[in-house]
Amino acid sequence: MSAVLSASALGAALRARFQTVERIADLSNGPLTVTTPESAEALISEADFARDERLPYWADLWPSARALADALVTRVAMRPPGAAVERLLEIGCGAGLVAAQAARLGYDVTATDYYDDAVAFARWNAWVNSGREIAGRVVDWRDLPNDLGVFDVVVGSDVLYERPYGALVARALRATLSRTGVALITDPGRVGVEGFLQECAALGLTVGAGDPRLISDGAVRHTVTLWQVTR
Repeated sequence: MSAVLSASALGAALRARFQTVERIADLSNGPLTVTTPESAEALISEADFARDERLPYWADLWPSARALADALVTRVAMRPPGAAVERLLEIGCGAGLVAAQAARLGYDVTATDYYDDAVAFARWNAWVNSGREIAGRVVDWRDLPNDLGVFDVVVGSDVLYERPYGALVARALRATLSRTGVALITDPGRVGVEGFLQECAALGLTVGAGDPRLISDGAVRHTVTLWQVTR
């Protein structure tokens, strides 16, 4: 569906299939409205889980996504005047908070996820918040397509939640990061982070010191670490 309909037409199609809710993310450059399914639990499929333990984590807004969305504001502020538009790839875009923020900030965005529905929501949310079309594509890290190309910026939030994902994400960065590009990965301390750091080192990627960020979610505060990766 997401590859067939224009972004501007996706809203009606998604609302016809899902009970949706609009969530407001308060970001450093102003609020951003993200439409998501009302309940992630209602999307759980026993068949999907039996096939590959797939769960619809994409339908929630995670603190790591907010941390990454704000990190993009800081990066854009450091651009020199007249700098060329940067190509940005998001791996594991979920419902599209980060993709929408990137589109709003002027990046040329490609949003990818394991779920086609996630890509559809990301395209719609980017359109609503920026008025711009972004590219969307279903991608499985275990079988990364060889025609994605390379990007100036590669981002991912909370993508290390299973142990095998650490190596898979590192390999995805190695395959898609341009020679002078930078990857930004935000993580709240998932089980895959050590494997990610080890695989980055094995692949010759340079990982900066983790930068902890505090994210408030009502009365709850989360510590999210921002990892910056370069070649």
